[in-house]
Amino acid sequence: MKHAQDPLSATLSALADPTRRAILARLSQGAATVNELAEPFDISLPSVSRHLKVLEGAGLISRGREAQWRPCRLEAAPLREVDGWLGRYRRFWEGSFDRMDVYLDELTRGKSGGKDQ
Repeated sequence: MKHAQDPLSATLSALADPTRRAILARLSQGAATVNELAEPFDISLPSVSRHLKVLEGAGLISRGREAQWRPCRLEAAPLREVDGWLGRYRRFWEGSFDRMDVYLDELTRGKSGGKDQ
């Protein structure tokens, strides 16, 4: 029995592939067609389409309809959710670095304090 994947897991799973990250990087510059997105890669159009389906399923891109082409566009909301999730850990890392700075200052002052006095 397959369970529905939560949005954060779907986003992280989609971001796990370097080709999909490169596609998102390209879309951060503006909308593009499948052919434009496929151009820099040495993979088939069906493979690019499969990557786009994963990105679309995760809500990271949307596809419009303009005349006979379907431009893909970056959707930022799932990336904001990842950033929010990482933000909790960022506070931990920054706190750890702040504590390390204090410790290194104490070590440095301890060594120089003994020599200067």
